[in-house]
Amino acid sequence: MRLRTLFVALTAALMSAGALTSPARAQIEVDVNRGDIQPLPVAVPGFRGERGAEIAQVITSNLERSGLFRPIDPAAFIERDLDIRYQPRFADWKTINAQGLVNGEVTVDATGRLTVNFRLWDVFAEQQLLGMQFTSTSENWRRVAHKISDAVYERLTGEKGYFDTRVVFVAESGGRIDRIKRLAIMDQDGANPSYLTDGSYIVMTPRFSSTSQEITYMALRPEGSSIYLFNLETGRRESLGSFNGMVFAPRFSHDGGKVAFSVERGGNTDVHVMDLRSRSSSRLTSDPSIDTSPSFSPDGSQITFNSDRGGSPQLYVMNADGSGARRISFGSGRYMTPVWSPTGEFIAFTKQAGGQFHIGVMRPDGSGERLLTTSYLDEGPTWAPNGRVLMFSRETPGGAARLWTVDVTGRIVRPAPYPQSGSDPAWSPLLN
Repeated sequence: MRLRTLFVALTAALMSAGALTSPARAQIEVDVNRGDIQPLPVAVPGFRGERGAEIAQVITSNLERSGLFRPIDPAAFIERDLDIRYQPRFADWKTINAQGLVNGEVTVDATGRLTVNFRLWDVFAEQQLLGMQFTSTSENWRRVAHKISDAVYERLTGEKGYFDTRVVFVAESGGRIDRIKRLAIMDQDGANPSYLTDGSYIVMTPRFSSTSQEITYMALRPEGSSIYLFNLETGRRESLGSFNGMVFAPRFSHDGGKVAFSVERGGNTDVHVMDLRSRSSSRLTSDPSIDTSPSFSPDGSQITFNSDRGGSPQLYVMNADGSGARRISFGSGRYMTPVWSPTGEFIAFTKQAGGQFHIGVMRPDGSGERLLTTSYLDEGPTWAPNGRVLMFSRETPGGAARLWTVDVTGRIVRPAPYPQSGSDPAWSPLLN
């Protein structure tokens, strides 16, 4: 499955000074670090031209789902059919309390190529904040909408967006006894879902490389387990080789050059790492316990993992060569599935305590633990590439596992836009 190339051209980011009205106040922005933030009211009228209404709807949905923006109902719009060549009638947008305004235009040339121009306006300051142009094939219009969403998000929050991404996960179907688990992939907004395996064997723990459109996952068959690499661009699938024992829980290093995983032999489980160029592997832990779920720090110098060497599952951090292991979780309960954030600021985890499950975060030294969710069964967090949002799976009593998201403040918790049963999500890097 080869990704189509998206060509991007950046036009003038700001209009000429003479064309701007003097700002009435400071430019709008969203402070993403406040736990009590009020979503910013934004208006996204349908863009002019072919696919314009659909592009605007995808942008609206992306911004609303982030929890940081409150799109205004189009029924309230006073000015309609905006032209990007002219300033909006700001008074009309102030009347409905729109603080941000996104408008655009779509044109299609004789070859069918799509060009989308858009503008982001600060309504109360009466000035343009951003103007960009994207060019692509017409069938790639959704990716254009995601890229515009990312640009608006970044301009108003100061952080990279995460909308032009995909999620690989385990799609589940059937009953509890005859459950079918297939590797699946979708856009982060639930669009374009497809299966990558046929369901003839069980797949678990898919993980994205942070540098390419490549995934690693565990395949479980009656004869044993294997770890695979799957290049989504070329469709090439290959095994990491044969191991003496069960192999599971693979994860890439941040630079994509290594894969850490666990090997179980005779009741003892240790963390191993393989260099993908030389295919040489080494054992990093040797404690007579269960050491699993390794996750590299962004700089590759450390690995966090889960171990019961202290009597119950807890989180540890060690150097990338296996030395200097130290425990970082000390709260009550059981800690599992640690994953380092792309920014290096936090380690996310699953916690079981008091008969419930939680998704939480703590700093790499173990300080600042915060529980973001509480449910009958929440597990398996994965980070969006900007380190702001986590996706995880949630299961209710007697129900199927579903995908959910939560931001790092714990304030914005909502179901992911995938209506079927799914677990073990893994977020891709931003697409090129």
